[in-house]
Amino acid sequence: MKIGFIGLGNMADAMIAGMLQKGIVKSADIIGSAKTSATRERMKEKYDICVSDKNADVSSQSDILILAVKPQFMEEVISEIRDTVSLQTLVISIAAGKTLKWIENAFGKTVKLVRCMPNTPALVGEGCTGVCVNDRVSAGEIDESIRLMESFGKASLVPERLMDAVGAVSGSSPAYVFMFIEAMADAGVAAGMPRAQAYQFAAQAVYGSAKLVLESGRHPGELKDMVCSPGGTTIQGVRVLEEKGMRGAVMDALAACVEKSRSL
Repeated sequence: MKIGFIGLGNMADAMIAGMLQKGIVKSADIIGSAKTSATRERMKEKYDICVSDKNADVSSQSDILILAVKPQFMEEVISEIRDTVSLQTLVISIAAGKTLKWIENAFGKTVKLVRCMPNTPALVGEGCTGVCVNDRVSAGEIDESIRLMESFGKASLVPERLMDAVGAVSGSSPAYVFMFIEAMADAGVAAGMPRAQAYQFAAQAVYGSAKLVLESGRHPGELKDMVCSPGGTTIQGVRVLEEKGMRGAVMDALAACVEKSRSL
């Protein structure tokens, strides 16, 4: 099985690392293309994969072709490769906002198409990816797609109508979590904590809290209540966050992401 990557940026880097680490594919069976020679050489040296400066070279050799390019470049890339993509090739897109129908129209033919929305925690093997497919993809190919995405985190099959929500809830939200960690660290520094230590404490608190939600199966509200002792410090912080509209602000931010995704 030959896996091709058009685009060798951060997300492709994370995906290749996960696939190799899990033994899903060997380095010799991965080929990738990128705009700059520096990127191609870096990835070749890092993972010992095959590289090319021509997207069509990658698409013509791949059993599974991963389009790891930004949405604004999708039309240009597909125009370069549409004639070299076999009807048997499984095409996986990670471009936000580009629907299955849009991609099919760009190819001008009905290809086996998987649309994915991974996120940047994939860089440390803790990604979360939503997956949807068109009707040419078999059950076995769905399983294979999920297996590839799970090489760098968790992955779930969702109906395409939810992909914009997936992009908001998991795709974009790491940025907001990073802002939250930064803000908590700033508060720690203001209270006298050294900067590096403040980041460590804040990041570990977020990591541990997320793990507790996933592994305990408890509702986040129940876990919040466990921390809020009567008359204690935490409930005072919760009161301030509610007064400042934290929940509404988060919901509005994700709603803006969904709207933007739909307009891409």
